[in-house]
Amino acid sequence: MVLAGPKILSEADGDCVGIERAGGRSPVLLVCEHASNVLPAHFGDLGLPSEALLSHIAWDPGALSVARGISEGLDATLVFQRFSRLIYDCNRPPNSPGAMPEASEIYAIPGNTDLTAEERLARTDALYVPFHDAIRGLIRDRRARGQDSIIVTIHSFTPVYHGRERAVELGILHDEDSRLADRMLEAAAEAPLYRTERNQPYGPEDGVTHTLILHGLSNGLCNVMIEVRNDLITDDVGQGVMADYLKGLLQQSLDA
Repeated sequence: MVLAGPKILSEADGDCVGIERAGGRSPVLLVCEHASNVLPAHFGDLGLPSEALLSHIAWDPGALSVARGISEGLDATLVFQRFSRLIYDCNRPPNSPGAMPEASEIYAIPGNTDLTAEERLARTDALYVPFHDAIRGLIRDRRARGQDSIIVTIHSFTPVYHGRERAVELGILHDEDSRLADRMLEAAAEAPLYRTERNQPYGPEDGVTHTLILHGLSNGLCNVMIEVRNDLITDDVGQGVMADYLKGLLQQSLDA
């Protein structure tokens, strides 16, 4: 294991932000904070076994593929983080313990233990700041050309968490602004392909709405967070079906 230090990304690692369909015509602006389980080379494996780095603690499996399917279907801009949330969880503010967790579910994360203030700041500056600056820049540019923005974040969750099975298959999450979530839940009730619930399996009380607050609520923009149970999106077929379904829910909700 390589110990964490001030150096975060090398030239070979590349940019931490991925942007696709930057000129997409849809008002939907898709965000995928947990798109990747890739670790910057400097961090090695953070002291974790390979099965941990493939698991949900490192990323949201299937979320990026679903987001890409929605992006293609709606002609919507997509912004995603290219590195694992184990280095920095971009859906958490810098002062949150969950931003650089020392443990996740059953795993202790040695490479995140006892980080200094300098190390935490370095990760924040290298990953969190440019990611959210990119979203701010897109919103600003869209506003300048008269294009609306609706913030939609895409996530996945495990069917079993701490030994407890989760029956919910699709979660429609919101913070104080429930306008889009309300419409999507109504649309889902009309076409109940999946067991869909409000603010499940997480909710605002769990600190998961940071991106919605930062870019949606603070700008007066409609926003929603979508959580998909990851056993439904393990392959191309499942990902495609889910992307088509969510595209339909979003389009029906926007039309309403």
